[in-house]
Amino acid sequence: MTDFPDFIPRSFVNRVMKNDWKNVQTILEERFDLLLSLDKEHYACALANRIEAGKKKGFLLDKNGKIIPADVDAEGKWLTGVFDDLMKANTKHYVEEIFEICGWQWSGEKYILEDYVVPAFSFQKGNKPLIGLNTGAGSIWPTRVWPEKLWLELKGKLQEREYQVLLLGGPDEHEKNLRLAESAGAHYEGLKSFREFTGLMSHCDIVVTAVTMAMHIAIALGKKIILFNNIFNKNEFYLYGLGTIIEPDVYCKACYKRAFDTKCPVRDCMELIGWGADGVPP
Repeated sequence: MTDFPDFIPRSFVNRVMKNDWKNVQTILEERFDLLLSLDKEHYACALANRIEAGKKKGFLLDKNGKIIPADVDAEGKWLTGVFDDLMKANTKHYVEEIFEICGWQWSGEKYILEDYVVPAFSFQKGNKPLIGLNTGAGSIWPTRVWPEKLWLELKGKLQEREYQVLLLGGPDEHEKNLRLAESAGAHYEGLKSFREFTGLMSHCDIVVTAVTMAMHIAIALGKKIILFNNIFNKNEFYLYGLGTIIEPDVYCKACYKRAFDTKCPVRDCMELIGWGADGVPP
């Protein structure tokens, strides 16, 4: 059961249910051998409390409305979500942590992605690499968004080298991508469904993105990745040898802030991700 059923590989799952009130009523009348509750959201944990299962792994909700670990396997991830010093000291990546919460050992398993749609381009792909620029990072963590002016500069520098540039993003980036496409002729194919968005990314040779859904899609597709990060512990991200993580040179990385404040050494540390000697991000 998920808010995003299009993510689920159907050949590995017997039944995929969208998280809505009708399906919730159905699921509450069933019994399961194993329940995996991996999302630290109050509504998800409350639902996990009520679903009947022989064993529950992950996160639940206590009677005070607090999210709690279902058992010892989830304690590590729960503690890093409570204590900043433990989060900053964490050396485990997200995939390894998910396996641990489920009671399994991660052994290099890769992402599974299927059933995406490859839409036709409105342009002819050339011989040089196609660089996908995913210009957003979601509204929950606006502190991880790279400024539009820097996307514009990067796009121009790539085009100077005759690379083709494909702008990527969701509804929050639509107007921005229209502006970027108009300014210097980069390609933007408009808003797409998840499956079509994945199909667009399948054309790319390299994807430049902040920490967001596009990062996970690029990993699943085996694309080369340039990942921008500032507010998270970079150890959380495992790129399977596909790329590199670029961060601003500040002492306070991994702050997990949703908004910059007066304690920050600069107004927006993402602006410090600039250009190397060759004119592209180092």
